[in-house]
Amino acid sequence: MTAVTFAGRSWKQGGALALVARPRARLYLRGMNGNDAEAILSAALEGARRAGVDAADAVLYHAVSSSVSWRMGKLEDVERSEGLDLGVRLLYGKRQASVSTTDVSRASLDALIERCAAMAKAAPEDPFVGLAPQDRLAKPPFPDLDLGDFAEPGTDALQERARACEAAALAVKGIVNSSGASAGYGEGRKWFATSHGFFGESGGSHHSVSVSVIAEDANGMETDHDYDSKTHYADMRAPEAIGTRAGERTVERLSPKRMKSGTALVIFDNRLSNSLLGHLASAANGGAIARGVSFLKSKLGARIFPAGMTVVDDPFIRRGHGSRPFDGEGVAAKAMNLIDDGVLTAWFLNSAQARQLRLETNGRATRGASGGPGSGSTNLYLKPGTKTPAALMKDAGAGLLVTDMFGPQVNSNTGDYSVGCSGFRFENGARAYPVSEITIAGNLLDMYEALVAADDLEFRGATNAPTLYVGAMTIAGD
Repeated sequence: MTAVTFAGRSWKQGGALALVARPRARLYLRGMNGNDAEAILSAALEGARRAGVDAADAVLYHAVSSSVSWRMGKLEDVERSEGLDLGVRLLYGKRQASVSTTDVSRASLDALIERCAAMAKAAPEDPFVGLAPQDRLAKPPFPDLDLGDFAEPGTDALQERARACEAAALAVKGIVNSSGASAGYGEGRKWFATSHGFFGESGGSHHSVSVSVIAEDANGMETDHDYDSKTHYADMRAPEAIGTRAGERTVERLSPKRMKSGTALVIFDNRLSNSLLGHLASAANGGAIARGVSFLKSKLGARIFPAGMTVVDDPFIRRGHGSRPFDGEGVAAKAMNLIDDGVLTAWFLNSAQARQLRLETNGRATRGASGGPGSGSTNLYLKPGTKTPAALMKDAGAGLLVTDMFGPQVNSNTGDYSVGCSGFRFENGARAYPVSEITIAGNLLDMYEALVAADDLEFRGATNAPTLYVGAMTIAGD
């Protein structure tokens, strides 16, 4: 047997658990750094080896968050939290068990591994469980995705961001009250190791500012909001710009009317059109497909969007909210077109889901401290079209522009869809008046088939889409 070194410890290669040595730079995050994380993960895997399991992986998260709440010119709340979470998965043949803890002391970890090993040996068999294929693992050096500035602002700075945002919103004529403004910051690191030699580090940070205000006229009150979130504060819109836009949006909603029940052509504003991609991602999840509870289960290779449309999932967008150098199992991923020329080309798969579906993992595993791997998208976006939102409205002539929604309901098996919403009635190709207290309903496959994308794609999070025309839908109003 050959001795190798992992996290400063001597291991013997050739048994059930074999770890590969790799030099790595130290990464600091408050009191936790890369060497500390390696030592903790190494202890977990060493405990797994002693427990006699066949394979194991472990993930360690360290997160910091801080925020302030501000309302009507006064500070309401200040919060800050910092947490460390360890998740361990042990595999014994085709059985597995997972445990998590916030106590990473050696005594606690040894007891945790012992309990998890007993659970794994007693668990029911699953023919698809296992670590990711070793030849699919990402290899260092991992790409530098610039996922954060790691510049935690002090409480005074957060307070000033929230204050400036609310003040700008309250300065808009017609605004009479505020539901509050907030400014926040978060950062985190993830370290992941497996018994077949993978060790990887990833992490990022994000800043956010938001405000919600109330406008009033002779016909009553309305509320709306605006926000921004970026991995680097330098990329954020100014708090004053966020506040002003929130105030303007709110005033635009004053004196709404009800629409008559019937059918109407519908356009989704780009502030919420990403929800349609969210439903697509849920339906294309490998777990839902494997369980047979998705309206896309028989649609692989079928055209479900109009020809020429493309939906991209790209884990390597610099400064992207969903970017990552490897997936939740350590697998190297690539950018892919989930929808290519309107055709559904893939599902989001981890290695177990891929085995069950007789496919190959595409590096879309997710992993939290609790439970085994899941799957999902990274940076998912619909490529923009060439028409402005105004041109989409002009082409449609008359219908409903949806700018806000609540309580969407989706039948995962059929794609039937309904949601409460508000927005604007448009006539003769232009906004006519605001509307509220409406429910719209249709089927997601029909909506996807009718899509026309505008040219106003903005990246605000991990899932993004431009303004979208979705065709005729049923309207429940008066």
